[in-house]
Amino acid sequence: MGPQALATIADAGAAASPRFDREVFVAAASDGLQALSIMERVRHIADALRPALPSDYDAALGVITVMAPRLSHGFQAVAVTEYVARYGLDDFDRSMEALAALTRFGTAEFAIRPFLALDADRALATMAGWTASDDEHVRRLASEGARPRLPWAARVPALKADPTRAAPILEALKADSAIYVRKSVANHLNDIAKDQPDWLLDRLADWPQDDPHTAWIIRHALRTLIKQGEPRALALIGVGHGAAVTIGKFVVEPAVVRLGERIAISVDIASTAAENQPLVVDYRVHYARGGGKTAAKVFKWKSFDLAAGESAALRISQVIRDFSTRRHHPGRHAIELIVNGETMGESGFELLADGAQ
Repeated sequence: MGPQALATIADAGAAASPRFDREVFVAAASDGLQALSIMERVRHIADALRPALPSDYDAALGVITVMAPRLSHGFQAVAVTEYVARYGLDDFDRSMEALAALTRFGTAEFAIRPFLALDADRALATMAGWTASDDEHVRRLASEGARPRLPWAARVPALKADPTRAAPILEALKADSAIYVRKSVANHLNDIAKDQPDWLLDRLADWPQDDPHTAWIIRHALRTLIKQGEPRALALIGVGHGAAVTIGKFVVEPAVVRLGERIAISVDIASTAAENQPLVVDYRVHYARGGGKTAAKVFKWKSFDLAAGESAALRISQVIRDFSTRRHHPGRHAIELIVNGETMGESGFELLADGAQ
C-alpha cells in the first residue's frame, strides 16, 4: 500500500463524513510508510486514522463503516478493521459487531485476534453465533479468525494452549455451502493437525462423508497428515497404508544442478492388485544442510485410482530456488517416492555450490 492507497482511503473518509480530516490522515499515514512491511503498514494506517476520525469511538465506527465499501483493495479495508482492533477493545460487543459488518469489504481475520486474546470465551461465543449468518464472509470470519496458526496474525494464548477451542464453530460449518467457508474450515483443521493430530482424527472419524461438502473439508483438512503417511488419515479418505504396486524407474534428472535450475522427477507405477485401488503419490525431498544434516519436506504429487493390471507414468518438475522460508545448501539431496504413506523408491540430485565446476 502506497500513496495511491492512502489517497483512496482519504477520499473514502472525506466522502463518508465532513468530520474526517483528510489532510491530517494523509500526513500521518505518509510519514515513514515506505520503510514498513505490509502488515506494519496496516497498523501504521490504522494509527493514522485515529486523529482524522471523531474522538468519540462510536462516531468513529459510524464513519469507517461508511468508508469501507468505498475502498478498492482488500488491504485498504484491512487497515480500517485494524482501527477497531487497536482502539475498540474497551467496547467489546460494539467492536465485534463492527468487524462482522466490515469483513465483507476486507477480511477482519487479523483484527479479531486482540479480542480473542482479551477474552477468548466471550469472543468465541460471539463468533459461534456468526456461523448462522446468511453472509458467507461473516461465516468464514468465524472460522478464519479463530485459526490457531493464522498466517501473518498474532498468536492467541488461549488457542496456543488448546487449538481445539473453536470446535463448536467448525462443527457448525462442516457442511457449509460456500467453498470460501469450506476452505477456511479445512485450513483451520489442518492447523489443529499440527498440534493435536489424534484429536483431529477422532473428530473427523465421526463426521459423515455422505455429504460432499463435508467430504471435501475432510480431505483438505488431512493434507498434512496424509503427507506424513498417517494410516488413520489415509483410511479416512479411503486409502489403505501401502499399495499393491511395483515401481519401475524412479528417476531424478539431471543428477547435478545449480541453484535456479529445474529438476524433473518421473516414475512408472504398475498395479499388482486384482481390483481398482486409490493411490496417493507424494515425494519427500531431504534438503542438505550444514554439518551434514538434512531437513525433509513432503510435496504432493498426484492422487488417482489405478485399475487392476494397469500402469501409470508420472512426471513432475521443480525449480531449485531459494525462498524466504527455505535456503538451499550444496550437497546431496535425496528424494523418496511415497505411495499411500509408504516409501517405495529413492533417488536424488547433487546441488553444486556457486562457482563449483
